Amino acid sequence: MTKTYQDLLSEAYDQISTIPVELAVELVGDPDTLIVDLRDRRELEREGKIKGAFHCPRGMLEFWIDPTSPYHKPILSQAKQIVFYCASAWRSALAAKTAQDMGFGNVAHIEGGFSAWRDAGGAVENVAAK
Repeated sequence: MTKTYQDLLSEAYDQISTIPVELAVELVGDPDTLIVDLRDRRELEREGKIKGAFHCPRGMLEFWIDPTSPYHKPILSQAKQIVFYCASAWRSALAAKTAQDMGFGNVAHIEGGFSAWRDAGGAVENVAAK
């Protein structure tokens, strides 16, 4: 193995923007910001999600943000700023780096992820089981 997940995270953290949870709370409802939840469906159903967040499973990110992909989600190319989060800021750091590598300029992730969000008293909405 030439790179560990820790190496990948370290590289990502050096190249991406990380925003404190207090700033992220202020971005909820901002029409120029799309908050994107990268956790899997089971996590959303169990814990809820940031109010108004768009759900994009981490495994689909590259396909959903690429306008040439048959799976493209237009909402991801309409936002002026994209703020990613996951449970503890690992997947979101890698996602922010990937989005930057794919040409997105104004991306960030939430420091501490959903755990920090919940601990800070950020608004959470329930997600019904399918």
